[in-house]
Amino acid sequence: MQRKAVRRVLPGIAMLTALVAGVAGLTGCTSGTGGAGTTDAKAGDSSPAPAPAGKYRSLPAPCKAADGKRLKAMLPAAPALTEEQRTQLYAGTADTSYDADRHVGCRWTAQTPEETRLLSVRFERVVSYDRSAMSDDDKAKQVYVRRLTDAHLPFPGPAPTPTAPPPGGAAPSGTAPGGAAPSGPAPSASPSPSGGTPAAGPAAPPATASGTPSPGAGGSTAATPAPELGSRVLEGLGTEAFIEDKLSAAGASTVQSRTVRIVLRTANVIVTVEYSVQPALPGTIPSSPETQDKARQLAAALVERFND
Repeated sequence: MQRKAVRRVLPGIAMLTALVAGVAGLTGCTSGTGGAGTTDAKAGDSSPAPAPAGKYRSLPAPCKAADGKRLKAMLPAAPALTEEQRTQLYAGTADTSYDADRHVGCRWTAQTPEETRLLSVRFERVVSYDRSAMSDDDKAKQVYVRRLTDAHLPFPGPAPTPTAPPPGGAAPSGTAPGGAAPSGPAPSASPSPSGGTPAAGPAAPPATASGTPSPGAGGSTAATPAPELGSRVLEGLGTEAFIEDKLSAAGASTVQSRTVRIVLRTANVIVTVEYSVQPALPGTIPSSPETQDKARQLAAALVERFND
């Protein structure tokens, strides 16, 4: 009788164990659902995504960035140079760099009996170390604006609208309303030696056959100096660019050299071109338009090099 009672109790224990296991399984499912809800909340975090990396991840070799034909136009070689010396001249000398993906440069020097010409090209790839706050391009723009400020050039913006003088207001000093000459008395003229009609003033120097006034007594040559283009912001060169044109001080025995520097930004890279012309003898002034034009053509070619 005792054995039968034990056999009847065992199925009841088994059923109770199964019920407990089922309840535990339901509790596990419920807690699993709560975990999934927590994960979804984290996935919906509103923190901003980091800005993409800059367009350029590396830099070209600066000594090979300019084509040989352009270098020969900017850096004429002395006739006495051998072919090996010419090859070495146009190969350039690379600047020392400890990170060729961030800063690289190259320089060239050409000397002739008439002048010395110097050329340098530098590339800087700008990287933002916190792209959640600033992109590489924005960081490069900061670097460019700082150099623009150092050059004492205004940041480009909308041109001011000229204001017209108020109706009936005073005209600018030295002019009459409507742009006419002042109506005051004309400057007094010096009396003629004979005491007659006053002379109109000193006569203009006689013109030469070419129409250019000839130098006066003891005067210097009448050659017209080349125009000075000056430093300014440039349009249509890379993302943004500016040019500096500096002429060294003049002196009786001082040679005046001209240095043109172009700084431009293309995406996250800053390109600097510096071109100097130093005559061998005093009295010769390097042309501003010619020097600027050659430097600008090289800068435009370098921008195309980055876009290839």
